[in-house]
Amino acid sequence: MHRLMRASIVSFGFALALAGTSFAQATQVPAPQVPVIGSPWWQIAGNPNLGPLTNPQQQPVDFAIWQAADGTWQLWSCIRGTNCGGFSRLFHRWEGRDITAPNWTPMGIAMQADPTLGELPGGLQAPHVYLHQGVWYMVYGDFMRICLARSTDGKNFTRVLRDNGQPNLFDGPFLNTRDPMLLRFGGLWLCYYTGSQAQLPYYGAVFCRTSADMKYWSEPLFVCAGGLASTPATPFDAECPFVLERNGFFYLFRNQIYGPLAQNTQYASHDPFNFGVGHDRYRIGTLPVAAPEIVVHNRNYYIAALNPNLDGIRVAKLGWTP
Repeated sequence: MHRLMRASIVSFGFALALAGTSFAQATQVPAPQVPVIGSPWWQIAGNPNLGPLTNPQQQPVDFAIWQAADGTWQLWSCIRGTNCGGFSRLFHRWEGRDITAPNWTPMGIAMQADPTLGELPGGLQAPHVYLHQGVWYMVYGDFMRICLARSTDGKNFTRVLRDNGQPNLFDGPFLNTRDPMLLRFGGLWLCYYTGSQAQLPYYGAVFCRTSADMKYWSEPLFVCAGGLASTPATPFDAECPFVLERNGFFYLFRNQIYGPLAQNTQYASHDPFNFGVGHDRYRIGTLPVAAPEIVVHNRNYYIAALNPNLDGIRVAKLGWTP
């Protein structure tokens, strides 16, 4: 939105507030709804057997869920703390017959880092898959960059190599660029992701870059940081961003804490590039979940998240309340 237009709308809203009328009421814009857990959880994946790479301390963490061309449901999770060396992370795959079915079938190790392509050993992080025009696009982190792979069946993925012979799309502006997710909006690809730094005012933040062709990407947009979700501020207070569009709002799920005390903060905004930096104007609530991904299937909403003890992945129905 043009800067002058944005300023005019803010001024109009301020004038209405002085007159006792809200901006939302005057423009007939509905209020956002708040996501709530709408059913008991069912577990779809546990801590997998990785053969010689299994480690008693390993943990399934950031993951992606999608439906393949044959109708089966696919789950890839980053398993950290394995015996694969380097940063100890790799991707494991499960397959399910339905999003509502428990205990999906473990299908083995799906991908490991390839140092010959510039990926850091054991550095694979946080896959996310988006289906567009018959092609499944997977973005993932390699502990320093966002990378790309794709598939024509939703099961078998091949890295997309750039002119430098590597699968990287971009990195920065903070370190440990990670946790990407894709969204289509206005004919563009939007890639939300996070990074960390060792200095204030923000140790962690959610960024977004845009692209028309998945090859050339814009400079990073600073879309969310600080606020109550950064109390206390840590390098991990803006992780695992997940954005979905619903009824004229863009909803951001932003993670702060893993484990038994899991916390995820949600925001709602009409602007997919602005969920609040240094303020909580768009904050609508929190959920006691970690690294959630939202799945929409047959008009039903589901939320997938990590088990509290980081020993598997679970799913529940997602509801919406005023």
